[in-house]
Amino acid sequence: MEQERRGRVRAIAAEVPKIAGAVLGKRGFAEAQLVAQWPAIISDSLAAGVTPEKLSFPRGERRDGTLHLRVAPGLGLEVQHREPVLIERINAFFGYRAVARLALKQGPPAVSPPPPARPRPLAAEERQLLEHRLAAIDDGALKEALERLGEAVIGTARRRE
Repeated sequence: MEQERRGRVRAIAAEVPKIAGAVLGKRGFAEAQLVAQWPAIISDSLAAGVTPEKLSFPRGERRDGTLHLRVAPGLGLEVQHREPVLIERINAFFGYRAVARLALKQGPPAVSPPPPARPRPLAAEERQLLEHRLAAIDDGALKEALERLGEAVIGTARRRE
């Protein structure tokens, strides 16, 4: 059997199911895409504190399963309240009634999101350019808000050298 050649560049999203499929399959995640697409399925804000752990089905079945979730402290009540909507979204992702109920386990999310990057201090020429652009604004509060925004935008952008 001839092996596929891997000398070209590929999107990592295309490779995740192949790489993670075997490991996730042992935990009931036949579809590695469930884990990869989790924030899009349940929403970014909720996905920060809720991670899927295991999908289990009744013996001999591949539908009406139980999705075990790890839920950050304080989010359990919200997840319980949203359970019908979450199950509907998860089943829409699968394309059939794969999940009938959610089982919640309180604990920190498996993967914590990285902290937001702090903007770097502006160089003297960047600060001058920002001040020049904001000079015509008379409203003090607006000017201050735009200055903070400008510092954040310029400070997180790569410096051209």
